[in-house]
Amino acid sequence: MAKKETLQLFESRKVRSVWDSDAEKWYISVIDVIDVLTESVDPKRYWSVLKTRLKQEGCEPTTICSTLKMQATDGKMRLTDVADVEQLFRLIQSIPSPKAEPFKQWLAQLGRERLEEIDDPEQGIERLLEYYHRKGYSANWINQRLKSIEVRKELTDEWERCGIKQGQEFAILTDVITESWSGFTTKQYKKHKGLKSESLRDNMTNLELVFNMLAEASTSEISKKESPQSFDDSRNIAHRGGKVAGVARKELEEQIGQKIVSSLSAKKSLIKQNAKYLINK
Repeated sequence: MAKKETLQLFESRKVRSVWDSDAEKWYISVIDVIDVLTESVDPKRYWSVLKTRLKQEGCEPTTICSTLKMQATDGKMRLTDVADVEQLFRLIQSIPSPKAEPFKQWLAQLGRERLEEIDDPEQGIERLLEYYHRKGYSANWINQRLKSIEVRKELTDEWERCGIKQGQEFAILTDVITESWSGFTTKQYKKHKGLKSESLRDNMTNLELVFNMLAEASTSEISKKESPQSFDDSRNIAHRGGKVAGVARKELEEQIGQKIVSSLSAKKSLIKQNAKYLINK
């Protein structure tokens, strides 16, 4: 199964999802759905109780869900119960919630939009632009972010060509690149910015995105030239590619007299710049 994990938003609530390009369907975290519908303080417990009730009613949970590895709040890939859109419609009937009908409509739209994006990829880009605009990002930052997605895709395609496995191996190599250019592991970087489950890249400033792109683009080009034969080879290349950007970062920091890696998010940085402009004006 060719899978791609992503985050979807329902009323600003995050719902972990995996797109199966072979079956052309979404698999969605059941725990996240329960969290959205019930706002339970312990959605895992709620799901455990619901599974017991479903069994008593003669409905085996295994018929309406399966398991996949998804990124947990601690950043690690963990097995979690998932269901496709059709299965979720059946499951939602067992969860009393005023949000049930709006969520069903959202599920239907989610599947429809993904199929439209396959036929016309430009629609996916337009939706992504709209998402970042709604979140309050500047036009300049959005352009950088879109470019970073392109650079990242080129790198992951190269890793797949070299036999690197999605999930843990991708995460390890990404961590090597990040630490080599920024001086922080991904976990340390997120902590530096005060993030928990939020996307690190969505909270990078313009310059941070630029250096992260340089690190990943350098890694991709070195890998294409050397065609690594093992994971250790790719790990060494990831370190070297990240170091290219790390050297450039240190040089720029000397020139401007300030750190590139910031505790600010992109939006907070923009607010700070605007406030400084108004004060000076």
